[in-house]
Amino acid sequence: MNGSTIIFYLLAALTLVSGLLAVTSRQIFRSAIYLLFSLIGIAGLYFWLQYEFIAAVQIVVYVGGIVVLIIFSIFLTQQSGEKLPQQKLGRQLFAALAAFCGLALIIVQLFQYQFIGTSQTAVEPTVVNIGNQMLGTDVGGYALPFEVVSILLLAALVGCIVIALRIKPETN
Repeated sequence: MNGSTIIFYLLAALTLVSGLLAVTSRQIFRSAIYLLFSLIGIAGLYFWLQYEFIAAVQIVVYVGGIVVLIIFSIFLTQQSGEKLPQQKLGRQLFAALAAFCGLALIIVQLFQYQFIGTSQTAVEPTVVNIGNQMLGTDVGGYALPFEVVSILLLAALVGCIVIALRIKPETN
């Protein structure tokens, strides 16, 4: 086992353990911090694959933007130190079943996909090539998914604002 393999396993372990802790922690602030470490692990994997531009975008957009927005909304709701309520067993079983079904769907799709013989050629991972492919509207372009992600980020921003502007109950 060489050093590159060890680095991969460390980054993968950081990402998986942090992601698992993010969804199982009952303290919302700790969940946000675990999410931060999970996203940093993913950026580390991009650096390990030598996709520096995508790793930098991962850090700037997700680590620097979304996680900070989530943490600010947690602080604005003034519930950062409180534990989340224990979920009912039915909800836990439904969540586990949904996760298992999603995993099964991904595995089925991976086994049905033909990886050999694809007609796409590898693109040099430079900023210009990534930008042309990401904003291109032709067959190999990703303009539509790029816009969908921007709408998703806008929805996350609106959701954080709605959480932060909690209406106080009226007292008579």
